[in-house]
Amino acid sequence: MLTEAISEFAIHVLATTGYVGAALLMALESMIAPVPSEAVMPFVGFLVADGKWGLSEAVLATSLGSFLGSYLSYLMGYYGGRPFVLKVGRYLLLDVEDLERTERFFQGHKSAWTLFACRFIPVVRHLVSIPAGIGKMRFWPFAIATVTGATLWNGFLLYCGFKLRENWSMVQTYRHHFDALIIILVVASLAWYVWYKLKRRRELSPE
Repeated sequence: MLTEAISEFAIHVLATTGYVGAALLMALESMIAPVPSEAVMPFVGFLVADGKWGLSEAVLATSLGSFLGSYLSYLMGYYGGRPFVLKVGRYLLLDVEDLERTERFFQGHKSAWTLFACRFIPVVRHLVSIPAGIGKMRFWPFAIATVTGATLWNGFLLYCGFKLRENWSMVQTYRHHFDALIIILVVASLAWYVWYKLKRRRELSPE
């Protein structure tokens, strides 16, 4: 069962690395590294549901990781500026177009509320700390908005994982449907990625 294999692998990685590993993964998620929270936090919820991790400790560790990753991105923007971010970002698969889109959005709505809202928007969530740093946003509004938004988002995903684990027998009953869904999502993601890269190459190539 593909779903079972994926869940067992993810749980094994998190259980082996502990709270520190979960914090590190969420720190990477909050930076420009391609580590989606949707692939981490539900399995943290699995461990909480199994009684292997405490709820408070899991939320604290992952929220701290999210803040530290965001703060590092903030510092890169604050002290290094855009050139430094682009230089480092190429080693972490930074998409420059996504960064530019995030910068335009943040510059147009520069506030702690905007930063808070961005914590719930895919792609933007990973990058918004950079323009906050480049724009010299004050630390405390940045910190409060980041911690609050990240904790709510992480907590929501953890809860989803917790409830899924509680109903795991139902997942096993319909495992073939779940496996088919995963395969479809993977194929669709790969197809979109190839299409997007080919489209970008055509746009950037000289006429």
